[in-house]
Amino acid sequence: MKSRYRTLLSAFLAAFLLLGFVMPLNPPPSNWYQQFMPNLNGRQINDIIFTDSLTGYAITNRLTSADTSFILKTNNGGDNWSIIWGDYPNSILSKIKFINENTGFVGGGIIKNSLYYMLKTTNAGINWFYINAPFQSTYQADMSVLNSDTIWTVEDESLTGGVFYTSNGGTSWQQQFSGGNQNPNKIYMFNARIGFMSNNSASPNIYRTTNGGQNWNINLPNENFTDMHFIDSLTGWKCWTGANIGDSCIKKTTNGGLSWVKQILPSGGIITAPVIGRFSFLNKDTIWGVGSAAFYGGGQFRGIIFRTTNSGANWLFQVPDTTIHIATYSFIQFADDKKGWAYSGRTGIHTTNGGDPVWITGIQQISAQIPKEYKLFQNYPNPFNPRTVISYQLTVSSYVKLIVYDILGKEIIKLVNQKQTSGTYQVDFSGNNLSSGIYFYSLYIENKLTDTKKMILIK
Repeated sequence: MKSRYRTLLSAFLAAFLLLGFVMPLNPPPSNWYQQFMPNLNGRQINDIIFTDSLTGYAITNRLTSADTSFILKTNNGGDNWSIIWGDYPNSILSKIKFINENTGFVGGGIIKNSLYYMLKTTNAGINWFYINAPFQSTYQADMSVLNSDTIWTVEDESLTGGVFYTSNGGTSWQQQFSGGNQNPNKIYMFNARIGFMSNNSASPNIYRTTNGGQNWNINLPNENFTDMHFIDSLTGWKCWTGANIGDSCIKKTTNGGLSWVKQILPSGGIITAPVIGRFSFLNKDTIWGVGSAAFYGGGQFRGIIFRTTNSGANWLFQVPDTTIHIATYSFIQFADDKKGWAYSGRTGIHTTNGGDPVWITGIQQISAQIPKEYKLFQNYPNPFNPRTVISYQLTVSSYVKLIVYDILGKEIIKLVNQKQTSGTYQVDFSGNNLSSGIYFYSLYIENKLTDTKKMILIK
């Protein structure tokens, strides 16, 4: 490692005559750090929600039909979790929702004395009590909670499932839809009138209601959704992980769902498929998403974090570098622009400063023609603010690293870290969260330094 840094240092000095440039022995740590659930004896997390930057809740699956699921809670931002409920056998917990810091609901199927129940707390999980579930088979696939009295829930079982609604906190329920194999597994209600549901059948559809569930009309044929959020009655986003995911995995509407426009995610290079299966909506501009993986060769995959700061007009990504490389993330939530979590299974990552400072827009092969020599091109534009493009060419299939350093030699990010075929490539680089100054980028071929160039960020 020392030899590598001496080589890099020499290249910088020779190229730019920077006296006193010192390369550290270790790169700076990631702005994400690892978190772990307690030993759950094989149980996995079904759902997670944080009510503020410190307080969070998670629910697990069960192992056998006679087993119990667990509810867990953290009071320190996910650094420690404790089991706060798990006292009844034959329970299935599928969704958890909180409407404020104290009042929350857990949907699923809790069988007690041959009856099915949901759970509710009004004191931040200290106590949980049973409320009636609307059906007496399997369990609730999803639910949408508007307030302490108004709950919508769905079950995709073809005979007894459908859409169910209560306006009295579960004392009584009304069935609002029954569609056989079109019974939904997802529901999202923006308010008492407007909402959407979808199914996961072989021929999926998204349905829309504008009269509180009295009527449901097909809104998007051949699609479903895994997450949805509206900021008003007109503007919203939805994502899914079904067929043709690269073409339509996240879409936006500005007319109440009458029409949806796909948003383009970074693709190519290390990204195996541009997918968002779950997102965290921070405000009308900033959305975080998870669901994709980056391939690093040798069967190694690492989860990707997507983010937009302009309502989805542009999406960027980063690959958190932590001790355990989680292959893909299933849950993500941000309490504010700095504090966020991404989890999979019972392992997760947490940031308290907005994630890593550098975001990538994508890696593209722009030519498959075999060049005559390895070459690293000058970035364009240069100087830049905040985005620029870095291009390079390969003569043969090689393992490639493209690394950005600051003026002190600290590694900022690996833009490329994978095997690539011969050809010409370009990488979009964003310094949106970096300070103005001089940066360097180096191309390594089979772990050997090929070239280093300087770029200038001016804000």
